[in-house]
Amino acid sequence: MRLNRSAAAARLAPLIGGDFIAYRDAFLAFLVAIAASLVAGVTLATTTDTLEDLPGLLLLVPAALAVKGNIFGALGSRLGTSIHSGAFQISSRLDSVVGQNAVASMVLSLVTAVEMALLAKGVAIGFDISPSMSVMDFVAVSVGGSVLASLVVLVITLGLADRSVNLGWDLDNVVAPLVTATGDVITLPALLLAASLAGRGATTMLIAVASGLVSVIAVVWSLRSGFGLLRSIMWESLPILTVALIVDLVAGISIEKRLSDFVDYPVLLILLPGFLSTAGALGGVLSSRLATKVHLGLLRPEAWPRGAAGSDVLMVVSLSLPIFAVAGLMAEFGGWLTNSASPGVWALIGVSVLGGLLACLAVTMVAYYATVVAIRFGLDPDTYGMPMVTSSLDLVGSFTLILALVAVGVA
Repeated sequence: MRLNRSAAAARLAPLIGGDFIAYRDAFLAFLVAIAASLVAGVTLATTTDTLEDLPGLLLLVPAALAVKGNIFGALGSRLGTSIHSGAFQISSRLDSVVGQNAVASMVLSLVTAVEMALLAKGVAIGFDISPSMSVMDFVAVSVGGSVLASLVVLVITLGLADRSVNLGWDLDNVVAPLVTATGDVITLPALLLAASLAGRGATTMLIAVASGLVSVIAVVWSLRSGFGLLRSIMWESLPILTVALIVDLVAGISIEKRLSDFVDYPVLLILLPGFLSTAGALGGVLSSRLATKVHLGLLRPEAWPRGAAGSDVLMVVSLSLPIFAVAGLMAEFGGWLTNSASPGVWALIGVSVLGGLLACLAVTMVAYYATVVAIRFGLDPDTYGMPMVTSSLDLVGSFTLILALVAVGVA
């Protein structure tokens, strides 16, 4: 039996990038991630009243989900590289690799939450999404949800890195889908819980103003600290995360503008988190694997992905079809659990697969060329690759999902 499995794996390997074990680990991680994203989707689908009561809140959803993938996916990617290079060791010391990465991730979470709120209000005004929450409401909800979710996701990411060392996993293959799914599961309930902070007058204003002041102090301290790795992560992360937030908010506009379609078929809200996170995580797997190969000297940037890079691209593409089909099926199951209206199981799977394949055409391009650009400018692809991939795929994924809805005849 073992020989038969080995022979089957050998025949399948050329079709999935040549590394059956990597494909298997990634596929299993994605299955767990999609199942976890179902929780986030059901949460979103059962809170349509909140989305309608707080206009503009849906703007924050793609950005809030993405920022966790951006920050903690990049954290996982950096930890994966440190594992491969033998520098990883769990430690609470601030001068350690893990300590500086953890502090940077929490500071970035706070800062981007404030940025996200201000940008979301600006986008709501600029794109005439009216009415919308006040700027103080946006800040209080964004910061409250982000800080709560970040603490949980940080612990899980560090635990995943530690277990990967003990169990011999390749963190590059599992960190993107598992961290992204964890972020989905934790962030949405945290964001909706924090929505209770909106509209509380002086309390809301105090939370918003204090959050702004603390975020400024935290940024200045981290950029002027004596910890080289912390400073480097902050200097490199802040600009790219800001750009990523803007892209994510544009993605939020496309969803907010089609809110009526999602309210008519709440099962689409169940599909949304898993669809976006799967698209971003596919790019995250590719980006993380490419970054590790670059750091280990196994990959040089070229105009077209060939050799080891081409094999990684093939693996991601071959993962996309079954993964998006499962995402559609799981969303239909979530609709059945919550008695949510659905266009039908085959239509939903068709939307997920068609939109996912269109997104996958972009994911490989963004992941590969973001890595190439980072290398050419002397930047860390671990830090730059994940935010570029996740935010770009949120935007592209939102558009391809809507395009698939129209093509299949759902919207």
